[in-house]
Amino acid sequence: MAIDPRRYGPTRGELWFRLGFAVAGLALLGVAVAVRGFPAGPAMVEVGGIAGVFLGGTLVWSARRLILRLHP
Repeated sequence: MAIDPRRYGPTRGELWFRLGFAVAGLALLGVAVAVRGFPAGPAMVEVGGIAGVFLGGTLVWSARRLILRLHP
């Protein structure tokens, strides 16, 4: 028996908060890159790799769960 994702997990309100946080974070990341330029060296991995992937993944995951109504 599989676990029902509509019974457990973040609520609808929390998913909307995560979605807004991800959009705001990616917007701030875009502004920082536009103003300061794309970083070189180890900072490129931190900014592009860690922050970008985390915020982008959070955005996709939250939007998918909201669209499919996979929330309690």
